[in-house]
Amino acid sequence: MKRKISILGSTGSIGRQALEVIEKLQDKFEIIALTAGSNYELLNNQIAKFKPKYAYAEDISKIEGAKPLSLEEIASNKDNDILLVAVSGKIGLKPTITAIKNGINIALANKETLVMAGDIVMKEAKNNNVNIIPVDSEHCAIHQCIKDISQVDELIITASGGPFLRKTISEMKQASVEDALAHPRWHMGKKITIDSATLMNKGLEVIEAHHLFNMDYDKIKVVIHPQSIVHSAIEYNDGSVIAQLGLPSMHIPIQYAISYPERYKGIKTKSFNFSEIARLDFEEPDTDKFKSLNIAYKAGKDGGSATVCLNAANEEAVFAFLNGQIKLYDIIEITEKMLEKHHIIHSPSLNDIFEIDKEIRIKTGELLNKISV
Repeated sequence: MKRKISILGSTGSIGRQALEVIEKLQDKFEIIALTAGSNYELLNNQIAKFKPKYAYAEDISKIEGAKPLSLEEIASNKDNDILLVAVSGKIGLKPTITAIKNGINIALANKETLVMAGDIVMKEAKNNNVNIIPVDSEHCAIHQCIKDISQVDELIITASGGPFLRKTISEMKQASVEDALAHPRWHMGKKITIDSATLMNKGLEVIEAHHLFNMDYDKIKVVIHPQSIVHSAIEYNDGSVIAQLGLPSMHIPIQYAISYPERYKGIKTKSFNFSEIARLDFEEPDTDKFKSLNIAYKAGKDGGSATVCLNAANEEAVFAFLNGQIKLYDIIEITEKMLEKHHIIHSPSLNDIFEIDKEIRIKTGELLNKISV
């Protein structure tokens, strides 16, 4: 039988690549619903090609060829075997929880879901016997390596280092938007690419890993690996290290997440060749230059609403940088200032999380308005 899937964010980078994977595996999947923001032309082209029953967009009157439903209705549809959450931002949180409460497995490509509400989400998943399979290449790699989490001593998350790995702090401070978006290895959306440039993406991934694998922060390490071939690794308590390798392509982790626990021949099958890899380099991250990493670790260890503040402040600052309002290094300094001012609420409810998120974004906006490039 075909696995039934809905994709939240089908017009984004992950969503488009997921559809490429599914097109290759048409005999394995049936698409129930597709959703988008305002890219109506692409969404309608996808609907015409893949013929889902349902769809969502910001203006439902512009949807052609599928019945409009809300994100919550799509997420609660028990026809789904799996929901791919590929939207960016806090919009992914409520549908994810809705799907979990309805017993629907999750392929998760939305960082905010676990960064903002990891404790709540993982508790709901456990209570409803739902699998959350990570799509991020790093977490997907760890997921593939782990057989018994109780025997794992350390998680090792790799990072390419982004476009400023060999640049100075001074050069980072003068970087243009174009410089920051010129990632040497991965083709991603703008927001995550900027996070990669500051290494905040690795900090957010550390927080995600803490929740996904129930691992203490002191046992989650980040290592720079410029070639992006080793996507992450784990060290067992006997000293054995198991790593997952592959080309820097999101098709592989996407396919793994939506196919789990099955494996199929896909787009990138047999594209990896050991003899063509000249070298694999590893080094410690420079946390004097990439301060975001330590900031994220601290927020994670502080817990509670600290990670909500981290996410909201960083996101607003990233958007301000992309709009030319601030410089790249201001993102780090603004996020740090907002965390210093934040009064942490421990064990916040879902409503608390959204209220805190809203408050932090307003306060970050006020701070941003005082800064000029």
